[in-house]
Amino acid sequence: MSITFIKADKLKQKPDKVFGFGKTFTDYMYVREFGPDGKWGEGTIRPFDAVELLPCSSVLHYGQAAFEGLKAYRNEKGEVRLFRARDNFMRMRGSCERLCIPPVDVDETYAALVELVKLERDWIPTERGTSLYIRPVVFADERSLGVHAAKRYKLIIMLSPSGAYYANGFAPVALKTEREYVRAVKGGTGAYKVVGNYAASILAGELAKAQGYDQVLWLDGVHRRYVEEVGAMNIFFMLDGKLITPALNGSILPGITRDSVIKLARESMGLSVEERPIDIAEVLDGARSGALTEVFGTGTAAVISPVDRIGDNGVDYIIGEKGKVGKVSAELFDALTALQTGRALDVFGWTQVICDR
Repeated sequence: MSITFIKADKLKQKPDKVFGFGKTFTDYMYVREFGPDGKWGEGTIRPFDAVELLPCSSVLHYGQAAFEGLKAYRNEKGEVRLFRARDNFMRMRGSCERLCIPPVDVDETYAALVELVKLERDWIPTERGTSLYIRPVVFADERSLGVHAAKRYKLIIMLSPSGAYYANGFAPVALKTEREYVRAVKGGTGAYKVVGNYAASILAGELAKAQGYDQVLWLDGVHRRYVEEVGAMNIFFMLDGKLITPALNGSILPGITRDSVIKLARESMGLSVEERPIDIAEVLDGARSGALTEVFGTGTAAVISPVDRIGDNGVDYIIGEKGKVGKVSAELFDALTALQTGRALDVFGWTQVICDR
């Protein structure tokens, strides 16, 4: 695989400190195009800039697009590490297949990412809780209208030095149970990381924020009673001494951080972990009785996001001690970030050191 490099005329000034998520982007991005000849062309690392889209570009009308989110880290030794990057590209292949997008080659895309991150390694922040967020996105660029699989596509990988996903960092967040709208149903695209899922979730999220909550707690689309996931995270409950998370059922995104937490909890912390349907009534009953001691979300952006309040039908249910991070949440956050940054031995083989300075 060959990659063409186009040098920027002028490099940007790197920020002294990184705050927030997805606001600043590095000097370069990776771009690859799929053409009417039915093949992915040669990739290019070029300056981060606008890409050309005609008004009739099919992604603007029919939403044929999928994306991923992963991170690179640099530790005090200067090592640059990727975390489960191949797993992200494997999941992206699945999303592409669901949308009739020509699948991306995992090895070639991983190799391109390595070259891009090596080039931009000086952009990776080193403060605790910071990282280089990586956003691959692939989308249809058919230059005509009509509901059908496109013949042209673009794959782009962009990089963004990022701090905490939430403004309050690792402080607990509040969730609102969504009783009116649904996120996904079996047979749809809920189990894939495609753009339409997120567009459909925005209204409920905005309504929740207007009522003082951070995100929506989604219920299943059929019975409206089984917990599925949060707006940008999978969800876990520490209930009766067991760690419980909704089973993957075809409408829940198979989160890579979710999978990492399950394996860490079982194999490194000795916790009993259950993947099963969990009724929202069971959650709220546990909050009332005190059997529910912790709730947290998992995702690439926030890693572990503790929850101290769930709102449902106008009633707030406090989880644990309001404003405090639970013991299991804190231990899992420390264990996972230690693996990601090389502060702990990675017995799972999840991290790849791509350069050492």
